[in-house]
Amino acid sequence: MDKNLDQDLSFLASNEYWGRGILTGNLPGTICVAYFIMGRSQNSRNRYFYQEDDRIAIAPYDMEKLEDPSLIIYYPVKKVNDTLIVTNGDQTDTIEEAISKGVPFQDALRKRCFEPDAPNYTPRISAVIDQDTGDFVLSILKNQDGRGELCARYFYEYSCQEGNGRFIHTYERNDEPLPSFQGEPWSVDLSVVSDQDLFTEKIWNSLNSENKISLVTMFVDKASGKRHTVIKNKRMGD
Repeated sequence: MDKNLDQDLSFLASNEYWGRGILTGNLPGTICVAYFIMGRSQNSRNRYFYQEDDRIAIAPYDMEKLEDPSLIIYYPVKKVNDTLIVTNGDQTDTIEEAISKGVPFQDALRKRCFEPDAPNYTPRISAVIDQDTGDFVLSILKNQDGRGELCARYFYEYSCQEGNGRFIHTYERNDEPLPSFQGEPWSVDLSVVSDQDLFTEKIWNSLNSENKISLVTMFVDKASGKRHTVIKNKRMGD
């Protein structure tokens, strides 16, 4: 598929293993955000999302089956003032700390790199969203040389465009080793979305049933700042 062409949400069924994905964009007066995780190993699949105050957290479903938690347990969503942070790893904390100190989060991410999970070297993907304007930045930190020695860092800045979103994910396809995301974030037609329930169900039902683990969607009213959150967990029977 051409990632430069608008796609509705049905394209999510085209890849059995996106890895982790962030989709964000704007509807009239509303910011919509989705973050999902997929997994192939028992350790990756042994997780669920839950809400903790205004944050989204990840916890192991079965503590007895938990192996290495370092890359799979983190806060995928945090909020600092009017800024919403969504990531696939502990760089959520890095971005939160930078924004809290008035440091450009891009500078903080330049000190981070991809995950140390050779041979996949999973990219770190992040979204930083201005809840007042709907403007957002997507970033990806990924291995450059295939050997885990060099890191390429990309930042994509988008102004609010009602009816349009952008999607970034970690893997191009299910393979060995897993190939990292290539190109620019997908342009996604959000004009087909009429409400959050439709948005949530369309994404959840389009993800590969064997590999999907959890999904969170958030709709933020730009006028009031009020956020409505929906969580879907495969292991919890949602």
